[in-house]
Amino acid sequence: MSTPVLIDSHCHIVFRTFEEDLEAVAERWRGAGVKSLLHACVEPSEIPAIRSLADRFPEMRYSVGVHPLDTKHWSQDTPEVLRLAALDDSRVVAIGELGLDLFRDKNLDEQLGILRPQLDLAVELNLPVIIHCRDAAEPMLTELRARQLEGRCPDGVMHCWGGTPEEMHQFLELGLYISFSGTVTFPKAVPTHDCAQQVPQDRFLVETDCPFLAPVPRRGKRNEPAFVASVATRVAELRQQSLEQVAQDSTANARRLFRLP
Repeated sequence: MSTPVLIDSHCHIVFRTFEEDLEAVAERWRGAGVKSLLHACVEPSEIPAIRSLADRFPEMRYSVGVHPLDTKHWSQDTPEVLRLAALDDSRVVAIGELGLDLFRDKNLDEQLGILRPQLDLAVELNLPVIIHCRDAAEPMLTELRARQLEGRCPDGVMHCWGGTPEEMHQFLELGLYISFSGTVTFPKAVPTHDCAQQVPQDRFLVETDCPFLAPVPRRGKRNEPAFVASVATRVAELRQQSLEQVAQDSTANARRLFRLP
């Protein structure tokens, strides 16, 4: 029986934790059926190294952006740095990861100050966004709804989904996709389980967010792209579908959103 084709729609393999064994990690993701991976960017200084990884691994695409917890890396010229990086390489398929995080920081105004120009850039370049949203669904919905009324709300994905079904449906109404990470395998993540059951077939992705959030039974260890198979398996169980069906749907959705080959 052939291995289902999967896309890890959000990973961070540029981190030092992968320096020693990245070739072995790549062998494992290929063996697990991962045909594409999308490397998320958290701040501009990462971009050259991520681009080098894309040179090394032809199945990789990437985003450019600034994470809401990295406001210290934002400067006056950052929007132009991101813009030029996106225009310079066709493998840049998204802006992000951007968003709001009121779990670790309470500096909402500062976070909005770097979120808005990135959303503007995504609209300008006709690229989807990768949205990090933690304990911030209300202000994020407010921002995106205002933009939708003005015709300035980009396509995108709510990455590493951890909200409630009610919140999920509100983001779905804005046209966004929902991406499930290793947290969907955690026994106590009941709202995430409910979301995986309720999300429409054509609006969900799977991801690792590695090296973070390794799925059960590897929880607490370093995560890696191959483990997206465990995420897809758990989503399939929750949806009472075959792994093949969930792999087919999540792969088609990722390809559509990010215009992957």
